[in-house]
Amino acid sequence: MHANANRAGRIKKTLRKLGPGLITGAADDDPSGIASYSQGGAQFGFGTLWTLFFTYPLMVGIQIISAHIGCVTGRGLAANVRLAYPAWFLYALVGLLLAANVINIGADLSAMANAAELVTDVPSQFFAVSFGVLSLLLQIFLPYARYVRLLKWLTLALLAYVAVLFVVRVPWGAVLSSVIFPRWIAGADYVAIIVAIFGTTISPYLFFWQAALEVEEQRADVNGKRPVRRHPGRAPAQFRRIKIDTYIGMAFSNLIAFFIMVCAAVTLHEGGVRDISTAAEAAQALRPIAGDFAFLLFALGIIGTGLLALPVLAGSAAYAVAEAMRWPAGLGLKPASGKGFYAIIAFSTLLGVTLDFSGIAPMKALVWSAIINGVISVPMMAVTMHMASGRRLMGRFVISPRLKWLGWIATAVMGAVVMLLGWSLLKG
Repeated sequence: MHANANRAGRIKKTLRKLGPGLITGAADDDPSGIASYSQGGAQFGFGTLWTLFFTYPLMVGIQIISAHIGCVTGRGLAANVRLAYPAWFLYALVGLLLAANVINIGADLSAMANAAELVTDVPSQFFAVSFGVLSLLLQIFLPYARYVRLLKWLTLALLAYVAVLFVVRVPWGAVLSSVIFPRWIAGADYVAIIVAIFGTTISPYLFFWQAALEVEEQRADVNGKRPVRRHPGRAPAQFRRIKIDTYIGMAFSNLIAFFIMVCAAVTLHEGGVRDISTAAEAAQALRPIAGDFAFLLFALGIIGTGLLALPVLAGSAAYAVAEAMRWPAGLGLKPASGKGFYAIIAFSTLLGVTLDFSGIAPMKALVWSAIINGVISVPMMAVTMHMASGRRLMGRFVISPRLKWLGWIATAVMGAVVMLLGWSLLKG
């Protein structure tokens, strides 16, 4: 009995440490990502599962480094870039990030609205507006501590994709074999889906968001946390917390992506459905193959994870713009104190809503978002590595050699992915 109580206490203690990393990881599985994972499974069966094991350490590395910068300096990434680089470079990065996030918000809202229409038969435009306005109001008017708790609960929506596997038959031997012995499938379509998977798992907005949430955690702490650089004694505990949080958050993200791919492979691929344009299409295609319950779980998962992703997309853009412009930034601010910050959240969310009425195809929007994210990702990762390795901003808390190696490998891999994207677009 005593041992069980101790075990429960340790689990609760670990769960309390989860925050920025868990939310960031879960938000990575947004409806746009679900569409990419579903297409990978539908088109190539188990042939893309290896990517999720390959990207995991790279995701962990760059996200831990981003979190370290926020924790050590007490500033977000854009504020640190402003101190270390020319203004034109900062404004170019932030402008591209804002454009990519707005497009991604529009694509996610479209997928959520279409999924809701499939479940309720209510026109999707109603849901696009409703979800956008709901997300906006929660970000502006819900106090930060409650809002973070809400986002943590929303991560549970991703468990819908675990539940789907209990209502479909999975040949786990073949799954394991494809992971242990991955093979490259020749063809431009395979290259395109690999690029899409890498692009959706390692995205610039996630770097900005996790660094910003580390700053928010300092502001919200009742004990008056301060940046590690000013209070070196806090460093071991804070770095340990970041490590646990990020490892678990990114593992959760990739595990859910893995289940989505497996689900698409054993239902859509085996059922002869090889072309999926949106997450909602994936849910709809499941219905005649796996049944109404699997369809409902998949559709509800799209809506739940979309509600988690929208504030991350809008919030990361707002942090970046506000820090670049030297405006007060933070979800803990009252609306009157953070007018510019909340104006960017409102602008990006509502502009994303209008994209759903523009007639632009969701997949076309996602392609443009992927291109812009690709343009930003490599220089942003290089800048992040440079800042985290320099004493000017980090003082004695520069990242370890191991993290440095991992971060630069992730940067090189993303550079190769961007070149693959350019090659596939030129060939197409």
